[in-house]
Amino acid sequence: MPDSINLTQKQYIVLVQCHIVKERCPGYLCEKAFHERTGGFSQYPKDRAYRMLSMTCGGCCGRAVHRKLTQFLRTIAKKEGITKEQVVVQLSSCITNDNYHAPPCPHLDYIRTLIARIGLDVRDASVVSATAEKRRREGRYHS
Repeated sequence: MPDSINLTQKQYIVLVQCHIVKERCPGYLCEKAFHERTGGFSQYPKDRAYRMLSMTCGGCCGRAVHRKLTQFLRTIAKKEGITKEQVVVQLSSCITNDNYHAPPCPHLDYIRTLIARIGLDVRDASVVSATAEKRRREGRYHS
């Protein structure tokens, strides 16, 4: 997770979540982590208001991320004048980390490549569960 991203220059966070996980997960814990600025959102300034959009990867292999983000960028540029430099993509923990849902996404590097081609900044993780962290320390989870 690059710390060189200037989060004070961002207006929009796009949370990308696993399509398969979203079939059962309401996304509450990701939203709560953002609201409380914990887990993967801990570096975001608490006194800064952000807009947040949640979308899924579109399913394996994640190729829909490129189409969805490109369409999103076109729309917000046209409707609101927001540029890609003002947007950051946050890959959810269900994609980036070994956790309750599954191991990390097998298409994670491909998804990162798609996002890089658009020129968007990307960060890892949303929720950081105490239970998952304990299991990582025990060697049961590997990321």
